[in-house]
Formats: sequence, C-alpha cells, structure tokens
Amino acid sequence: MNWTWFHRFGSAPYMYGFARRWAPWFGGAAALLMLIGLYGGLFLAPQDYQQKDAFRIVYVHAPSATLSLMIYTTMAIAAAVGLIWRMKVAHAAAAACAPIGAWFTVATLFTGSLWGKPMWGTYWAWDPRLTSELVLLFLYFGYMGLRAAIEDPQKADKASAVLAIVGIVNVPIIKYSVNWWTSLHQGHTRYLADPDMDRSMLWPLLTLFVAFGLFFGAVLLIRLRAELLRRERNASWVREALS
Repeated sequence: MNWTWFHRFGSAPYMYGFARRWAPWFGGAAALLMLIGLYGGLFLAPQDYQQKDAFRIVYVHAPSATLSLMIYTTMAIAAAVGLIWRMKVAHAAAAACAPIGAWFTVATLFTGSLWGKPMWGTYWAWDPRLTSELVLLFLYFGYMGLRAAIEDPQKADKASAVLAIVGIVNVPIIKYSVNWWTSLHQGHTRYLADPDMDRSMLWPLLTLFVAFGLFFGAVLLIRLRAELLRRERNASWVREALS
C-alpha cells in the first residue's frame, strides 16, 4: 500500500496549503448547516411534553459536549503522534486544538448550568458528569498553560504531549459517569438506532452535530495555519507563501 499521501500531512508547507484551501469550505458548510439546524430546533421542533421550551438548549449543549470530548481525543492523538514519530505538524495540530476544545467545554458547562436551574433547581451540582467535565476544562487550561510556561518549543511539545496523553483517561470517565455512579444527569440518548427523540426534534440536532464538527474543522485549520507560521517563521517556504 502506498502511504505517500499520509506522509504529506507531516509536511508543514503541504499542511499550510491544505488548511488554506479547505478552511473556507468547512466554514461555509458549517454556517449553512448551523442556520438550518438552529431554525429547525428553535422554531420547527415542537415543545417537549415535560421540559417545554427549556429542552431546546440541547441543540447547543449536546453538540458542544460531544465536541469537547472529541477535540480532546484529537488533541491527545495528535500529541502522541508528535511524541512518538517526532512530527512537528502533529504537535502544531495539538496546540491548535486546545483553545477550541476549551471554549466548547465552557459552552457545555454554561448551557448545562442554564438547563440545570429550571430542571434541578440549581445552576451547579457536584454531579459526576458535571465534575468530570469541569476537570476536562482544567486539563485544557493545564495543557495551554504548560506550553506557555516553557520557552523551548521542543520541550514544550514533549511536556504538553505527556499531559494530553495522561489526561485522555478523563474522556471515558465523562462518557460513562452516568452509568458508573448515581447521577442527576440523564443517561445516554440514542440518536440513530431506535432513537429516543421524535424525528421532528431529532433531525435539527443531528444537523447541528455535523455543523459543529465542520465548524471545529474550519477553526482548527485556521489556527493550524497560524501555528505553522509561528513555528516556521524563518523557513523559506513561509516567505514564499506570504509573498
């Protein structure tokens, strides 16, 4: 099998060009699907028979929660690739992931608190799912803080990669916390096979899952370009690309 296409992703000039070409397409598709999904969820979907209109926060909360975990996993995998195969582009991708994942985690905690007040009677409860999600935010902050605290880029890459890899243990804890411990948070929701939601409520949510994923892809590519330029600012290909 020819793996040449895969090795191209380890090239900073190739990835810079790839990100420049594809970021607008990801962003445009994300914006379109986000508008469709939000309109369907906020205006077309019927009220929930128990939660009334309060359930509509799920259209932001659920995709944000999923992305917060997916981005950390992506960051940890990229950090591991960079650590094992010494790929600078992988370290750059991990660094680009961290702020995006942190913001999605903040959105998850914020929207969850807004939903918790009318449902649980409080904005915050030290529930296993909420607490482990808060730990995830601290892991993102720790990763970014560690990178910023070490001046040598190579040492910063290695140290932050180790932290990201160790922190991946929190991802399954978040996902299965509602099964492992007594939790106020609702259990897992089936979206595809025998879905738990009515289809009129489900299709906007699935649309927004895709939209948020594409949005992450667009922002990741934009941040990756900036990270590569910062790391490779003295390289000849940077001068050629900017000219």
